[in-house]
Amino acid sequence: MKQHRLLKTIGIIVIVAVAIAGAGTLAIAIHPQLAVGAIQKLMYRENPVNTYSPLHKPSEGTTESGQYKITDRAYGKEYPNSYLDITYPSRNRDDKHPTLFYFHGGGFFGGSKDMGDPMAASEATALLDDLCAAGYTVVNVDYALVPDYHFPVPLIQANQAFAWAAKHADAYHLDMDHVIIMGSSAGAIMASQLGSVISNSKYADLIGVKPALSAKQVKAVVIDDAPLDYDSFDFACKLLIGNYVKGTTFLSKDDKSRYNNILHVTGKYPPAFLLGSEYRVDMNEMHEALDKVGVVNELVDPLKEEGRTMPHCFVAEERNDPTARKAFDRLTDFLDSHSI
Repeated sequence: MKQHRLLKTIGIIVIVAVAIAGAGTLAIAIHPQLAVGAIQKLMYRENPVNTYSPLHKPSEGTTESGQYKITDRAYGKEYPNSYLDITYPSRNRDDKHPTLFYFHGGGFFGGSKDMGDPMAASEATALLDDLCAAGYTVVNVDYALVPDYHFPVPLIQANQAFAWAAKHADAYHLDMDHVIIMGSSAGAIMASQLGSVISNSKYADLIGVKPALSAKQVKAVVIDDAPLDYDSFDFACKLLIGNYVKGTTFLSKDDKSRYNNILHVTGKYPPAFLLGSEYRVDMNEMHEALDKVGVVNELVDPLKEEGRTMPHCFVAEERNDPTARKAFDRLTDFLDSHSI
């Protein structure tokens, strides 16, 4: 009898524990900022997530690698974090180089133009230095984060950065007729969507962004491991993306359509270079969609090509890893052939 009561008590405890866990999971699914906010608190502590002041004093000068860098120029006033850095291959800024706009990752809740993506391979800033050394003027763009700002605000800000660069092209020696749009992780989502905004007026209207660049100006888009197909995401990814898109993991069909620009690629989409590792399924889907409409594109998929499982946004490890280095070399070869 005592044993029966003990088993019954244990059973009740297990049921209650499962119910509490289930309720907690449901609460987070409905309000993912509960979990994301806790992570932000650990990352930022008392520092602001979004700010209308630059994180550092604006500077200008030659770097240790001989590149010339201008930091923390404001490209807009409407939204926080509206700052960008410009790095030139050398101090001689009169030399013309294609302009590469880069958008960092961080799940739309963290990261910056200075630190890159805290969840991905950690050499993102070195990657930009090496892209610059390969002959590209790099414009590294910050944007607003959750919980204060949601989709499509970062795209609106990206468009403002393009408009600012076009307006100040002469003053900052920017070639706006040969533009590359690149992003990693969350930034790769932005780069992918911006490619559709620029090349598909219906998608631009759907998002509510009037493109500041024409498809003729954008010579290539680089999409570094972007999660795009929401229904294929695991729960953790749904928390981050759902939180960014709508503040919940329960997205409608229309929400997913606005977010997933694979559904909106046309034959006018710019030439695209795709890197797939953690989100190789999405990058393969994008590759197939671009092939279907006849857009020149190249996919790097180390698992398929070499049987190697690579970390998220692995190309940032190009200084240390041979697979990443091969991907980087393929990337620069692709850009060299399309950005002239």
